[in-house]
Amino acid sequence: MSEEPLVVVTGASRGVGREAVKALVLGHRTNVLAIARDEPALRSLQQECGAASARVEVLTLDLAAADAVPHVVRQVGGRRLLGLLNNAGLLRKRDFGAWTLPDLQELFLVNAHLPFLLAQALVDRLAGTPPGHVLNIGSMGGVQGSAKFPGLAGYSASKMALAGLTECMAEELRERGVRCNCLALGAVDTAMLREAFPGYQAPVSARDMGAEVARFFLEGHKYFNGKVLPMAIGTP
Repeated sequence: MSEEPLVVVTGASRGVGREAVKALVLGHRTNVLAIARDEPALRSLQQECGAASARVEVLTLDLAAADAVPHVVRQVGGRRLLGLLNNAGLLRKRDFGAWTLPDLQELFLVNAHLPFLLAQALVDRLAGTPPGHVLNIGSMGGVQGSAKFPGLAGYSASKMALAGLTECMAEELRERGVRCNCLALGAVDTAMLREAFPGYQAPVSARDMGAEVARFFLEGHKYFNGKVLPMAIGTP
């Protein structure tokens, strides 16, 4: 990996995150630090990028681990970051009455707290010209007034927290020249959606959504800051 500026993508081993990495590397010639727990999936992602694989630096890491944020900071080192794509997410589905405090703590840690803590830790690398972009991947289930579904209370609430933190982060980062937005995704054909809604056929592929997320990641902060933007043509 060269010392050129790069972007960080979490949850890069599958779904929208994986496709966003490929779009960034192959379509936009962007250097990416791809983070996920699944090392074989990260290595196969590099292989899928072919001749551009040198643009993909991988880091096998469980973001829920106590030392995860400092580990990411060490990996980035002194390099300039053009963006942080907080795509990693956790799904828990429980009947009402079966939720536990550890269930909720884990959901809020992965889906809301870690995106905030990563941005906070990397702000010095994101500051500069052009402005860095923190893009949080939310869910239509985390948008106030949207359709909600039984069994997903903890997941939806954690994504609501991420949406609120996005608005707060935009103000916290404004003076540093860093911008922050959230894309609230609707139904996309991913393993997570199939787990949440067995048998449902999503109208949008992970590949198509990944390409759109990559485009917005690189360009959207020129026009938006502190926004929670629905990116959906439907929900289950």
